Formats: sequence, C-alpha cells, structure tokens
Amino acid sequence: QVQLVCSGGGLVQAGGSLRLSCAASGGTFSSYNMVWFRQAPGKEREFVATSWGVYADSVKGRFTISRDNAKNTVYLQMKNLKPEDTALYYCAAGFTYTTNWKSYTIWGQGTQVTVSS
Repeated sequence: QVQLVCSGGGLVQAGGSLRLSCAASGGTFSSYNMVWFRQAPGKEREFVATSWGVYADSVKGRFTISRDNAKNTVYLQMKNLKPEDTALYYCAAGFTYTTNWKSYTIWGQGTQVTVSS
C-alpha cells in the first residue's frame, strides 16, 4: 500500500493562498481515491475535498483538488483563506467513495495551516 507525506502548510494572512501537496510512494497511486481532511483543535476531523470532485460546502469555490499521477501527488489549492480554515490538514488514500474519515486507514502525517485575521 502507499505511504503518504503531506507538505505545503504554513502561516498566511486572511485572503491569501496556499497549495498543499501529498506525495505517495510504495504503491499504485493512480488506483487510489484521495481525500483531503482537516482537524481544528477541539473539533472532529472533517472532509475538505475528494479526488472524485466532492467539496465541503465551507470550501466550495475557494479550494481545488487535483492530482498528478505521473508525480504520484495530489494537491489542494486553497484561495481566499479564512481564519476558520486554520487546521491540521491530512490526506488519505482508499478504494471507497466516502467522505467519512473513519473509513480510511492510509494517512499522511498532516501539515499545519494557520490563517491570521
């Protein structure tokens, strides 16, 4: 199975942009569905975007997921960031079409996104 490494997080002002990356190794990346999740302090992990084109309402029109199978990488382009987007962002891989984080067993280590007001 694949192993995932997340990167690209950082500190950004509200209205700014970031692009997160999730690099896969050790498996057939193209066969996996990929999902970005996030978890803010004290809150449950929530889905952000899926590789089959589903977005959380809170990020629609601002975030875009994409994948490059040649580079074994999935991206999350985030624009017009808001303070409420502050969270630890994770990528996950699986073979099901679900946004339920409990269904995934392959995870990246997470990358922190902090949006200041």
